[in-house]
Amino acid sequence: MGAVPGEGGFLEDHFSGHAAAYAAHRPSYPPELVDRLADLAPGRALAWDCGCGNGQLSVPLAERFARVIASDASATQLIRARRHPRVGYARFLAERPGLAPATGARGFDLVVAAQAAHWFDLEAWFEPVRRVTRRGALVALASYDRMRVDDRVDAVVERFYTGALAPYWPERRRHVEDRYASLPFPFQELPAPELELRERWSMQQLADYVETWSSARALERAAGRGPIESFRRELREAWGRAPESEVRWPLALRLGRR
Repeated sequence: MGAVPGEGGFLEDHFSGHAAAYAAHRPSYPPELVDRLADLAPGRALAWDCGCGNGQLSVPLAERFARVIASDASATQLIRARRHPRVGYARFLAERPGLAPATGARGFDLVVAAQAAHWFDLEAWFEPVRRVTRRGALVALASYDRMRVDDRVDAVVERFYTGALAPYWPERRRHVEDRYASLPFPFQELPAPELELRERWSMQQLADYVETWSSARALERAAGRGPIESFRRELREAWGRAPESEVRWPLALRLGRR
């Protein structure tokens, strides 16, 4: 874990040190999520993807919005971000966005934080969200927790998650586990669809994804590769001979009207 400097303060940074692995081994958001966000937004001129990481959601949003401002506190993540002519990447803290030069005026149709809001000081973030959005804009928080494959694989992942990794999870991880239900959300809440992220992955891809978890990186720093290699052996045995399996992550959504 490190700290990313930003104007006015520092943010705990769990991902800059392995931005390349994060970009390579994270699942993709479903097209249905982008469709839902676009359908609920009052317009499709301007979207802000806050805490964008390497642009996993930013680029799909650009297929439905004329312009996407994608921000992150980590320069290393932004260097790895996918490029798109309608996506403008910017480095700043979520709570202190440098949006005026990028947008010229108030008027975002959509503000979304995907797998990022639990790291924010939300009360501080809501003030600029209100300031830069148009009336009726959509505010969306999205997150996903542990994946599901089958009973045997899920049991191995669960033991690793609640065993060796347990002491290394950042305290704010609890918000992901409760599907963001405990986060403040001072907007007119809208019904959220039941969606999933889905991938066809090999055992190696799944193990590489687990190693992008902040707790796995912290465990490796504290105890070396031993516990992670032990997990990989257990996972390989549980996986069996299938070259690939479907991996699913239930998506938690909170949607609100400004």
